[in-house]
Amino acid sequence: MRPAALDWSVENCTIARAMEILGERWTLVVLREVFNGVRRFDDMRVRTGVPRQVLANRLAMLVERGVLRREPYREPGSRERHEYRLTGMGLDLWPVLVAVLGWGDRYLADPEGSPLTVAHRDCDAEVRVELRCERGHEVARPRDVVPRPGPGARRRVG
Repeated sequence: MRPAALDWSVENCTIARAMEILGERWTLVVLREVFNGVRRFDDMRVRTGVPRQVLANRLAMLVERGVLRREPYREPGSRERHEYRLTGMGLDLWPVLVAVLGWGDRYLADPEGSPLTVAHRDCDAEVRVELRCERGHEVARPRDVVPRPGPGARRRVG
């Protein structure tokens, strides 16, 4: 049986476009740090072990793509430097990081468990990602969804 997805083009796929920004390991590590409140270059470099040039490149790309913004700060007696803050676009990546954390906890954690958990500030319960359709139904399994062409889909030529 021929999959229906072969009838539409993936040239303008937003998953592929998102992965142009997020698809490199150090990018998600940098975002993890910023979400955890680590916003300064030297703190990120020391904490993560990201090579200096790689970190500089990732931060510059995330700023250029609108995920982070640079905020100036100055320590007494020092030159002006910048820290990195999430934009609205960056904040919207939070569920993605929580989903990656959950997947990693399930399949890749050390026997003693994950070194990081995320909890709801109001009740202290652990946070996890759930999928729901726009009518509110829980979508528990991948086979509960059907891929369909969206409004920007193009018919595949050839």
